[in-house]
Amino acid sequence: MILQFQNLRLIDPEAQTEEETTLTIRDGRIAAVGGEAPEGAEIVDCGGKYLAPGLVDWGVKIGEPGERHKESFRSAGLAAAAGGVTTIVARPDTMPPIDTPESLEFATRRAADAPVNIHHMASLTRAREGREMVEMSFLQDAGAVAFTDGVRVVSDTRLMSRCMTYARGLNALIIGHPQEPMLSKGAAATSSKFASLYGLPAVSPMAEVMGLDRDLALVAMTGARYHADQITVAASLPALRRAREAGMDVTAGVSIHHLTLNEFDVGDYRTFFRFTPPLRSEDDRIAMIEAVAEGLIDVIASFHTPQDEESKRLPFAEAAPGAVGLQTLLPAAMRLYHSGGLSLAQLWRAMSLNPAHRLGLEGGRVSVGAPADLVLFDPNAPFVMDRFALLSKSKNTPFDGARMQGKVLGTWVAGRRVHGEGA
Repeated sequence: MILQFQNLRLIDPEAQTEEETTLTIRDGRIAAVGGEAPEGAEIVDCGGKYLAPGLVDWGVKIGEPGERHKESFRSAGLAAAAGGVTTIVARPDTMPPIDTPESLEFATRRAADAPVNIHHMASLTRAREGREMVEMSFLQDAGAVAFTDGVRVVSDTRLMSRCMTYARGLNALIIGHPQEPMLSKGAAATSSKFASLYGLPAVSPMAEVMGLDRDLALVAMTGARYHADQITVAASLPALRRAREAGMDVTAGVSIHHLTLNEFDVGDYRTFFRFTPPLRSEDDRIAMIEAVAEGLIDVIASFHTPQDEESKRLPFAEAAPGAVGLQTLLPAAMRLYHSGGLSLAQLWRAMSLNPAHRLGLEGGRVSVGAPADLVLFDPNAPFVMDRFALLSKSKNTPFDGARMQGKVLGTWVAGRRVHGEGA
């Protein structure tokens, strides 16, 4: 099959450019950028809208096994396609966790139900209990792209150092969650006058700094490849900058919710705004946007965490943390574009190119030979978010009822349309 996209503006996150051109795909890969349509090609008129690499969403929670009522591979894949996400990087915090080659093989087979690419991370320790290292080599052979215990911090520093040392021998990527676990235990907000007035259990931003400092010290000692999953406070940035300047193989991410929301959005205790780590101050939010623009923070992700109604209809501090984000990642990111904080090319560098590159995946590019994983979108199309229109099984989005801009018009995976007219 040969397709040519015409009448478009192409976002190239590698060159950091936007240009009017054409794009031709053949047999599931990009065959040419620019030029006339080959004989027999099917023409896709993009109507002057933007075409870009599909999003690579790193850190998605899927409920199989154990919590399929919250999210299945099928429902997550449909939500991803509707949101312009062509590659999901799934977390291992399932029930039971993905900590053996057998459990990873099960998840890989089940992921075939999804219309998008799905890759899996594996647990760093058995059962995510922080007591015993998993069989990294076997899991890597089975397809694990990285190792993490998610939001459960490995508090045993000796064990963490052993994990990093072993991972270095495999050239495996360790993903840490920078938090001091005892300080942050039970926290539902960031320490501030606002949290005190609202009577919410809070944690100091320094808990993140302490957790990051520990992990970076271990990276310096072991030489491991390391990624901090969520950097959310300005006080963490100097340590991250020093690690980069020292030549350590360190990258960092941030959630789209911490880039577009702040602590005041908790409002009337609505639990859709309950996150781990909690929402931060406006100064921290702005600092994170500037760090992404600079390239100090590499990755923006949704950290899609589906929760059922029973988990959220509780007092704020008792509610399960997290929000769905596969289908809202792109329109939420358009808030950063329309406010002037980040260009489209900068956004796609952080949401597509960088996560693919860091995990050794093919996506995130529009160069010749790259897979034809693409999203067509209108950054200016307005709409009001209705959580019940989301394709995820769970509907816990903080953007419910919000006025937003940015609609996905079409999504292609390996040249096959998986969302939009004719999908």
